[in-house]
Amino acid sequence: MIEVRDLTKAYGPVRAVDGVSFSVQKGEVVGFLGPNGAGKTTTIRIMTGFLPATSGLARIAGHDCATDTLGVRRHVGYLPENVPIYPEMRVEEYLHFRARLKRVPRGDRKKRVILWVSSPCGLGLRAI
Repeated sequence: MIEVRDLTKAYGPVRAVDGVSFSVQKGEVVGFLGPNGAGKTTTIRIMTGFLPATSGLARIAGHDCATDTLGVRRHVGYLPENVPIYPEMRVEEYLHFRARLKRVPRGDRKKRVILWVSSPCGLGLRAI
């Protein structure tokens, strides 16, 4: 379950997210839509622990997105539009890098990157 209540993110006097509230129950499929600049990406970054909220609450599977980011990340997969670090890395390099960070055993990395990420996302990577 996802619960977001009165979520706000301010950058000085500018509010990128202003009092957003919603919930998603187990099994529901929803879309998160809005025009450019509406705060969608900022909200997702707060929910995934990449950015702190100014105020409000966000929880995923009972884990507080501000205080239990590891618990949240065990329940969420987040593929950002742009790689937040190392922009010079190619997609495949970045996926292998993330697999190492997640302590995926060396012998399993290629298979997992191809079968669990590349194929389902239609990235067209192939085993090397």
